[in-house]
Formats: sequence, structure tokens, C-alpha cells
Amino acid sequence: MRIVVGLSGGVDSAVAALLLKREGHDVAGLFMKNWEDDDREGYCAAEADYRSAKSVCEALAIPLHLVNFSDEYRERVFSRFLQAHRAGLTPNPDVLCNKEIKFRSFLEHAFALGAERVATGHYARLTVNRATGLLELRKARDPGKDQSYFLSLLGQHQLARTLFPLGTLYKQEVRQIARGESLPNHDRKDSTGICFIGERNFRAFLSRYLAPEPGEIRDVDGRLKGRHSGLMYYTLGQRRGLGIGGPGGPWYVVEKRLADRVLVVAPEDHPRLFSLALGAGNLEWVAGSPPAFPLRCHAKIRYRQRDERCIVEDAGDGDVRVSFEMPQRAVTPGQSLALYIDDLCLGGGTILYAVTGQSADAVPQLGQNH
Repeated sequence: MRIVVGLSGGVDSAVAALLLKREGHDVAGLFMKNWEDDDREGYCAAEADYRSAKSVCEALAIPLHLVNFSDEYRERVFSRFLQAHRAGLTPNPDVLCNKEIKFRSFLEHAFALGAERVATGHYARLTVNRATGLLELRKARDPGKDQSYFLSLLGQHQLARTLFPLGTLYKQEVRQIARGESLPNHDRKDSTGICFIGERNFRAFLSRYLAPEPGEIRDVDGRLKGRHSGLMYYTLGQRRGLGIGGPGGPWYVVEKRLADRVLVVAPEDHPRLFSLALGAGNLEWVAGSPPAFPLRCHAKIRYRQRDERCIVEDAGDGDVRVSFEMPQRAVTPGQSLALYIDDLCLGGGTILYAVTGQSADAVPQLGQNH
């Protein structure tokens, strides 16, 4: 097949291209440039990434295409990222980036180039359900690198056109393959930071796009503990960077009150820091339609967190309510939720609200405008 591989300049996508070429496919690389605002400042390192991808293609003797999706990224991902922060949420741009850029814009452009399939360096697996014929998204063999959480918003349309060559490999095996083939980026450090924007001082970066609105820091009993520089800089469960001390601490963020710009904090063991349930919306189901409710499964409320037993119920209007067997710490509106049965990813959505230990039946207003 003619396969276009999304090359980032990193070792994972490079090995994905190598493996597909070994299998005899007609392979081409496609490098996506998605951020231009401060490219010259060295944060997103797009030029260095492109040079790395180009050197890989030269080593593999495959063509490399370059495409600029900066406008699409700003419109479909970054604008929503800023909107969420404005609303007091903590968004996950990587999940949205996969849905809107890597498996939409990239997919469309690759097929315009004549691709029959696209491939990426994601650690995930695809299988076919024999009874339904539908594709299934499954966790990677390497539990430490599994990225199905970030792919949980993808459906049959995207998955039917995609290959994940690294799904059965461990990261160390990928490095060994790259080293054995003398790929020029075999020892390149894995990228970190915001999708396509890179690693940077988050507070300074965000303040360039959103005006800081300082306010008070108060504990759950209303006592003044200090001042903050803007609710957008904090997330639920955060301890570092609060700049407060005193008796009863250490202190953790348990609420961001937009109405009066108050950051509410509580001690580590306070009930407000834990939730037995959450509401989620903007659901996408890998199979194309929701499962039968109530559903007993596992949920992941942030990347690298272990799967937690839960019951998922229909909450109406396409939303769900997820009730946990064990209390969950710092369930954060705006973050992504992924649902699993064993290693099978059922789909995902956005956390709209958390039901904390002190509000068993209350649904906070924050995050409801989805």
C-alpha cells in the first residue's frame, strides 16, 4: 500500500516508517508545521524537528512532504484551549489536537497525496471485532507508553484509515531498532510540552493571550490565605506555586470561583479534594454508538493515572455520569475522560463537573457550558 507517515522528527514516528518500509509498502513522510507565533524563540523547535524528519527520510530513501496547518491548529485547537482557560477549566490540548489535526487535517492531506493509509508513531493497537466487523482501539503492549487515552476521541472513519506500527513494541525495542538501523535520531529526546507548541514557562505563555485577573486565596471556611495572580494559572489538586503557608497546610486547590475570582484551598485530606462521581460530555464512542447503560467498566481521568472501576450511566443529552468505586483525587473539569473494558478503549469525552465529598448531589455551574 501507499502509506503516508506523520513524521515529527522523533524516534517513534521514524521507526514506524522504517517498519512499514521493511514490509514492502510504498512509504512517504509528512511533516506538519502547526505553530508560528513565536517559532524563532526556540520553544516549539519546528525547524529542528523538520531537519530531523528530513534526515530520517534521507536515511530511509523515502520522500518527505511539508504542510502548514497553523491556521487549522489555531482555529480548532488553540482557540478552544484559550476559551476553556477563560471559563476556569483545565483543557487537554493533546487529545483535541489528535482529533482535529493529526486525524483530520493530516488525514485529508495525506489522502490528497494519494495515500491508501496513514500511520503514526502512537503506541496503541487496532483489532477487528469478529462479531461486528468494527475496528477496536486497544492499549499498547507497553503499559508505560500506551497512548490510547489521547486517541479516545477517534471513531471508525479515522481508525479504518490508520496504522499504528508500534502498538506491539516496547519503547526500548523501538530505540534498539532505530540504533540498529543507524537512524540519525535514534537517541533524540522525546518531546514534551503542549502539543506542537512545546515546553515553555506556561504562566508566561498563557499571559500573552489572556489578561491575568488577580484575586484572593481563601480556605473552604472563607478565611483569607493570600492572593493569586489569575485563576487560569491553577488547576484542581495543585499545591506548588500557591505561595501560602500557615497552620492547617499544606494547601491544595479545590475550587476556582469565577464569579468573585477566588481560589479556594483545603488541606490534603479534605473531602472537597475527592470525588465519587463526575459528569462528562462531548462523548465520542470508538464503535460509533454508545454502549448499553448502565455500564461497568474502568475510567482514566488523566494520562498515566491507573484505570479506576466505575459505573457509567446515561445522563441525557449525550452526557454520562460516572460513579467510582473509590474516591478520586482532584477530578478536574476540562480534562479528558477515557473509558475501558480491560485493554479495550470504548471512547472518551470531556469532564464537565465533579461531585465532591461535600456536594453529593450538587452539580457545579463551572464547566456546564459544553
